[in-house]
Amino acid sequence: MKMTPTISLLALLCMGTLSSSAQYQKKETLSVTAESERHSTLFAAVKAVEMDDILEGSGPFTIFAPSNAAFEKFSSAKLKELMSAKDKSELKSLLTYHIVAGNLTASRILRALCRGKGRASFTTVQGKKLTAHMEGYDIVLTDPVGNTARITHADLSHGNRVIHEIDSVILPAQM
Repeated sequence: MKMTPTISLLALLCMGTLSSSAQYQKKETLSVTAESERHSTLFAAVKAVEMDDILEGSGPFTIFAPSNAAFEKFSSAKLKELMSAKDKSELKSLLTYHIVAGNLTASRILRALCRGKGRASFTTVQGKKLTAHMEGYDIVLTDPVGNTARITHADLSHGNRVIHEIDSVILPAQM
C-alpha cells in the first residue's frame, strides 16, 4: 500500500516514533498579554464583547488565536462593522468559535488525529464543530464554511489557557 507523505508522517506520529521536538520547529516565545503586538486586534475584540474577565477567571480554555495579520486577511471593513455594532452578538459568536473548553495542547490534538485516522473534530464553546487534519507538519483547522487556518505557534500557555496562534480567522457560518 502506497502512503502519501502526510499519511506516513501521521502514522509515525501515532506510533510515537517522532519526538515532540522533531514534530515542531523551535517556537519563538510570544507574549500573550494584552500588550502583545501580534494579537492586539483579538484582545480589542475580546474586550469589546466583555469576555476578558470570563476568559481570565474561568476555564481551562484552548484559544485558537488569530494574529493581527490573520484579521487583516479576514476583512478590515467587516471587523470594523462587528466592533462598532451596538449588538455585539455576531462578534461574540465569531470569537467563541475560536475557543474550545479544556486544555487542548498540540500533543492532544495529534493524539485525536491519530485516533481519528487523520481527522479530529472539536466542539467550540460557540457550539459548532471545528475539524483538524495534518498537512505536512502543520495542524490545519477547517470551519463549516470551508475556510482553513494553520497553527503557526502552538502551546502558548497563559494562566488557565492554552493558546495556539493561527494564520487565518475561522468562521462559525458565512459572514
